[in-house]
Amino acid sequence: MRRTVPRARGRRRAASSRHASLWTGTLAVRYRAFERHLERHVLPTRPARDDETPPRLYQAIRYAALSPGKRLRPLLTLTACEAVGGDWRSALPAAVAVELVHAFSLVHDDLPAMDDDDYRRGRLTTHKKYGEAMGILAGDALIAEAFTQLGMLAGQGVASDRIVRAMMVLALASGREWLIGGQVLDIEAEGRPATRRLVDEIHGRKTGALMSASLALGAIVAGASLEHEHSLQLAGHHLGAAFQIHDDLLNTRGSMKTLGKRTGTDAARGKATYPRAVGRAAAERSAAISIRLAREQVIVFGRRARPLLTLIERMAHRER
Repeated sequence: MRRTVPRARGRRRAASSRHASLWTGTLAVRYRAFERHLERHVLPTRPARDDETPPRLYQAIRYAALSPGKRLRPLLTLTACEAVGGDWRSALPAAVAVELVHAFSLVHDDLPAMDDDDYRRGRLTTHKKYGEAMGILAGDALIAEAFTQLGMLAGQGVASDRIVRAMMVLALASGREWLIGGQVLDIEAEGRPATRRLVDEIHGRKTGALMSASLALGAIVAGASLEHEHSLQLAGHHLGAAFQIHDDLLNTRGSMKTLGKRTGTDAARGKATYPRAVGRAAAERSAAISIRLAREQVIVFGRRARPLLTLIERMAHRER
């Protein structure tokens, strides 16, 4: 008899509600729809009868992907789809794909060979919960599953050429040149002098690329023009810069209680961060400029972009 994943609905629901409280109105609707889709249709408590995933691996994958979070990247995908005239519900598989890639990156970033973190989002990191080998393998499985989810866009009526484009956009953003390449630069920069140019390059690869891809996927699903897709990608680049600067600042002044992970770790490891490169005041100014530039790329889409603009504003003023 197949073992199933143990239920922890009460704890997860409470954690999810804390993050859901960040969102109101249309963003809350999209957040809840995404959470339902991810948990019920992608990683249900009981795997499908024909699912041959080893039970402990399934548990680790589910633990990593369903870790309570703000779901910023999938919300970017859904609201970008809406901004260019699409039905945001049709972009749910793409939003899941983005979140799974993000989850993979967090699982691997937390490993002893990387940032060696014990806590993420207020609970044990995946490798601390299931062991280092299972953490590595769960991360590998997450990124593979992301592309399976993009294939599910066919069921939403998305044309095959657009599905291929979506796969290429996400593969490029998460691969050797961008996300993974950025992690390499981040590791190599530890303990070295931090310059604005170096930090910009790391942030652009590690954070900006996936946010750009998140927005581009929404545009692709909606059938938007290349011009609109590129505008949203540029918005994601600026938004990623602002987000990571803000993250660096929170690491210097936040707490385990608010952030759900250890703080002060960047300074302890000699990480290349904006506060270290240019100082807190200049970092805050740079973040504000990046948010303004992101808004300028989005505001041209008019009323349909209101949820996306609201999301950008919330991201600019987050405290966790």
